[in-house]
Amino acid sequence: WPETDHPRRAAVSSFGISGTNAHLILEAAPNTTADREETENVPAAPTVVPLLLSAKTGPALREHARQLAAHLTEHPEVPLTDAAHALATRTQHEHRAVVVGQDRDELLTGLTALADDQPAGNLTTGTTEQAGKTVFVFPGQGSQWEGMARQLLDESPVFHHHIQACAEALAPHTDWSLLDLLHQTPHAPSLERVDVVQPALFAVMTALARTWQSLGIHPDAVIGHSQGEIAAAHIAGALTLDDAARIVALRSKALTTLAGTGTMASIPLPAHQTEPLLTEHHGQATIAAHNGPANTVIAGTTTAIHTIVNHCKTHGIRARTIPVDYASHSPHVEPIRQQLLTDLADIKPQPATIPFHSTTNTTTQPTDTTTLNAHYWYTNLRQPVLFEQTIRTLTNTGHTTYIETSPHPVLTTPIQDTLDTTHTTGHTIGTLRRDHGNLTRLLTSAAQAHTTGT
Repeated sequence: WPETDHPRRAAVSSFGISGTNAHLILEAAPNTTADREETENVPAAPTVVPLLLSAKTGPALREHARQLAAHLTEHPEVPLTDAAHALATRTQHEHRAVVVGQDRDELLTGLTALADDQPAGNLTTGTTEQAGKTVFVFPGQGSQWEGMARQLLDESPVFHHHIQACAEALAPHTDWSLLDLLHQTPHAPSLERVDVVQPALFAVMTALARTWQSLGIHPDAVIGHSQGEIAAAHIAGALTLDDAARIVALRSKALTTLAGTGTMASIPLPAHQTEPLLTEHHGQATIAAHNGPANTVIAGTTTAIHTIVNHCKTHGIRARTIPVDYASHSPHVEPIRQQLLTDLADIKPQPATIPFHSTTNTTTQPTDTTTLNAHYWYTNLRQPVLFEQTIRTLTNTGHTTYIETSPHPVLTTPIQDTLDTTHTTGHTIGTLRRDHGNLTRLLTSAAQAHTTGT
């Protein structure tokens, strides 16, 4: 008799008093037309594979590479994906190496280099240490570049799936197509538009985080810088994808009304040395972000910021303006406060499943994510970013590996600088890099995490 509500499935059970039971699942043939439509335009299985090798000593690791190279040479019929799977399911020892390649010759080149104790572009090696906690880091603007996800869209089914989901969530709030933008079609909008670049970065960072998770890297905490907190909150489970998409799309659209009212600049000094540069401008410039022990961002009127940058350059300080025409994280955003509170009034933040550490309101404990309402997302835009302080809090609680899930690393240097000042042995890892946005680059970043013990 039917026991399920599946449209093509019924369960039939038979029970005998002898103790022999049978449970049979009857299911209709698959709807091949529908299944084909669902998978249309989804990339095929990846051709790039990582070979994971490990041993208890360095010489044993090199011998392992020599033997594997010989085996793959003598048995060309062995599928590379089978070899990769077999290696990945073995016990992983202290001395580790990963060779990433698209074909047998490329993999053999990396294996030979490892066997000979030589470097190679597709070889990553490392020795694992005491495993600390892992953090996913989501930056604000600055990591974007034209074509930043195009190759990965064609090579990674997981990344493609989550980009598609983000595109559908953003569609009700935008007048442009995320997929057209990432594929760089002729009619796609420019990444120079704030209401385009922020939602696009949100989507790419979210999909990259999901791809990391598909590789077995699950963060112990998440943090975000400026708009990056929206992606962090979604990955933490505090915001649904629809709510997160609504926040990033409507908030960036509101920012367009501030165009031409200010600018921002990066100063390679700690905050306490930056503050004296601002005093003579009488509130026209303020600190917008505490990024690291030698990296501070300021925001204010265009005249004040350019004056400060020119003063720094005159005195040998390599300050630079940031290509934005508004002053985030300063009083300059106050004119859009009511609009944001109205636009985001209906979002429903939830308890997080992954600890979310705020860079808007720093505490020593993870943030209660049920408070991430419309007021929080306005405050996130209005108040300075307390990024360095949050990294110090995480470091003091055993978080030692920081993975920046972005199309280009922009925060790994200030994170490493902060770790160095706390005398903490840690690792900062990017994901993609400018002009290197393919699966090979992502797996190379994953190899860095794996060979250092994550």
